[in-house]
Amino acid sequence: MRKTGAVVVSAVLAATLAASPAAAGDHGPRDVHPSLRPHLVAFYDFDHPMPGDAALEQDQGRSSTEIELVNGGAAMRVADRAYPGGGRVLQTRQVNPGVTGNDDWKAGTWSSSGVRTLRAFNAVEGSTVMGWFKRSMDGPAAGYNAIGLAGVLTGDSDGHGVRALLELIDVNGELKLVALGRRIDGGNSQTFAANEDWRTLLPKDKWVHLAATFNFTNGTMALYRNGQAVPGFYTRDDDPWLVAGPGPHVTTATDPRGIKIGGSFPQNTLERNPCDCRMDALMFLDRSLTPRDVANQYRTMTR
Repeated sequence: MRKTGAVVVSAVLAATLAASPAAAGDHGPRDVHPSLRPHLVAFYDFDHPMPGDAALEQDQGRSSTEIELVNGGAAMRVADRAYPGGGRVLQTRQVNPGVTGNDDWKAGTWSSSGVRTLRAFNAVEGSTVMGWFKRSMDGPAAGYNAIGLAGVLTGDSDGHGVRALLELIDVNGELKLVALGRRIDGGNSQTFAANEDWRTLLPKDKWVHLAATFNFTNGTMALYRNGQAVPGFYTRDDDPWLVAGPGPHVTTATDPRGIKIGGSFPQNTLERNPCDCRMDALMFLDRSLTPRDVANQYRTMTR
């Protein structure tokens, strides 16, 4: 497994990317509303393989955090159209159901010392995870209670624990679309779950734009579908993020250990919560977006 998050992009490569059409405002930035671009830490549209290694995807955000297409490599970029400006998309899936192994198709990056290029999520007041998703499974894979979509790991994560995550998970015996966040490394998480049936929110084999926002200062989260807020509820009524005292409150001052997409353990040491899904335009921002921000972004991509 490549420790891609631990690799510092050379000054020469960084300069090349900055001067490239994609970095200068070609495909990627054109898909991002101007007001969001300063906060766009990482953005993956799966149309930009790293030169010389098609199993790595270039970051169209400001951090230059490349991710690995784990186990499937270049074959995980497939022809589909999530939105009018989109190109190829990411395919994730469970490869051998019922067999213990590490061959699931998923994506991400991981480093035990933290991914330096993701430092924007170190001691941050808010975050947002969003993108386009198309699910092809009828429920979690056998032996699991969740379907992993995309998230940012904590600074002490083993490849599963998250700071900000969008996923489908069992809540009181019922699968729910949720935003799941953790402010303090090793601390408690909070979950905001959608009221509506997950199969209505994510119809099978249909593209849907989803967003999850995390305000670590006031302890709130929100979910959005196709630019509109999704009514929901918190699964805990106490103070799991410890934000009752004077603020502002921020996440632990550690660099995240990476990003996980389509399942856990991007370092490929274990499998959990696989997603038989397609994804595109995955965005990780260092601000909790407002309803207007999310609506503007959705309109930018669909106009």
